[in-house]
Amino acid sequence: VSFVPILSLSFKANYFSKFSKAPVICKLVGRKVLDGVGEPTLEVEIYCTVKNYEKRICSTVMATHSQIPENALPETIEADEEERNDSVHTAVEWVFHIMKIIVSLEGNSIPPAEPAEAVLCGSLAIGGTSLAIAKAGATISCVPLYLHTALLKHKESPKEITLPLPMITVLNCEKNSPTKLKLIKEVMLIPPVELSLQQGIERVQEIQKEMTRKMESPGKTPSSLKRISHLGCLITGHDSLEQLLLQIQTACNNIGLELGTDMYLAINCAAHELMDYGKGKYEILTGTFKSPDEMVAMYVEMINNFPFIIALIDPLRKEDREQWSSICRALGSKCFLIAEDAATQISKLKTDQHINIAMCSGVVLKYINQTTVSDLIELTGILDGQRHISILGSPDRESSDESLVDLAVGLGARFLKLGGLSRGERVAKYNRLLAIEEELATNGALRTSFFLTLFSACHEYGHKDWREND
Repeated sequence: VSFVPILSLSFKANYFSKFSKAPVICKLVGRKVLDGVGEPTLEVEIYCTVKNYEKRICSTVMATHSQIPENALPETIEADEEERNDSVHTAVEWVFHIMKIIVSLEGNSIPPAEPAEAVLCGSLAIGGTSLAIAKAGATISCVPLYLHTALLKHKESPKEITLPLPMITVLNCEKNSPTKLKLIKEVMLIPPVELSLQQGIERVQEIQKEMTRKMESPGKTPSSLKRISHLGCLITGHDSLEQLLLQIQTACNNIGLELGTDMYLAINCAAHELMDYGKGKYEILTGTFKSPDEMVAMYVEMINNFPFIIALIDPLRKEDREQWSSICRALGSKCFLIAEDAATQISKLKTDQHINIAMCSGVVLKYINQTTVSDLIELTGILDGQRHISILGSPDRESSDESLVDLAVGLGARFLKLGGLSRGERVAKYNRLLAIEEELATNGALRTSFFLTLFSACHEYGHKDWREND
């Protein structure tokens, strides 16, 4: 009688095992090992997913054969050893590619990363010359570059101009730091639209000073605050998203500000940097992995818990188109979903204006390499027609030239992503933006933006898509 429960459990296990997925290969590992005479050869190890767990199944070591006679010259033997080492090294790489093919056939793979857009050698000459010609045209016409750009785009000078809202980076989170959080690359503050740019930037400075003061307070570990990033902001690391957001929320509360009312957050996830192609999942925390579908569910929960986050940049790779559609359906009325690295390549967008852009709220455009002013005029026109917002963004390796700000204003960009409020090349652009605001206000040509107000109304009343309101 004492064996009955055991037999019952055994029967149930056998019965339900019929409904479990058959073991499938999930990983191949190739490595260099030594053969029986101490020469390098290849070992191949196979892992399978068995009842939802990754399990090492077996390995094999290849026998090798040498055609070099025992009495060969030393230089011949040395050349053979070098060739053997190269062969084994190449074989190890091939095992990785074979694994990708096998896993793809098993249906467990993710779409591979699209190849990077080809960059012509010396293409900086194209972009540099185009911008110089545009500036020369503005100078000869005795107008600022932003007015000249607006004239090129609209064929007439606008009577009023709306300035882009700044996305000001306050934290650059290291993804390779000893701390756990990898999901966040940049945290940006977006001032409320009712403030002038001057007031908004001053408010961000207050928050940044309070955050720095808290991180430098006694008892804090030195690793929590390291140095100024190339993006012009603090470099830091955190163990969880909640820890990071609480730090910013506390800093705001300490100076009498409230997130979601007095300041908004934008987060650059740079999801393409999170993908572990061996596992086919995103590593959001050290040792914590999520599939593309699980990422969508996580973002939905994040925005529901922290509604003051109104923009996510690159929450997914560009290749995860199905998940981009899912996240836009779920969060399209609650936050901006912006593609930066995940945006369609500029060359493809120019060639085919009806190309299937990943569903998103907007696209970050950068003036780099062979991009021309005409390209930006054409692309922003395409995005305007598709009701995507345009964001002009600084590249990581920025120069001290301020032209990007004029281009953003003249092209009618909704946001301007310039980095932080430190480093001369970043600050110069913020100063240029403030100068344009002052100039437009003096000339009575500054139009108040209602764009974020419109989005907030859609958010508050649950409208399914802010883009359906003109």
